[in-house]
Amino acid sequence: MFELSFGKMALIAVVALLVLGPEKLPGAARTAGALLRRARNAWQGVRTEIERELAAEDVRRTLKETGHHASMGEDFKRTADELRDAVEGKPRRPADHDGN
Repeated sequence: MFELSFGKMALIAVVALLVLGPEKLPGAARTAGALLRRARNAWQGVRTEIERELAAEDVRRTLKETGHHASMGEDFKRTADELRDAVEGKPRRPADHDGN
């Protein structure tokens, strides 16, 4: 972005004090801080969303390249069945065990 040295910040503060006066300066500083905070939070939200979308696209591409997407449905179903059996207290069937 841009850099503000101590000297530049002091100059901005003096100009703001002269233009706004001592009565309005605290309110203007609070407003400016709130606007900067909102802008920073909005930018962070956009950045997080873009990173999430890129990660999801990367996972889709990897699954497509490796060909695992067809067998994942079976894996999810088997895992859901195992979890349901465990919750219901049913013993695990030997045919369900795949050696892992």
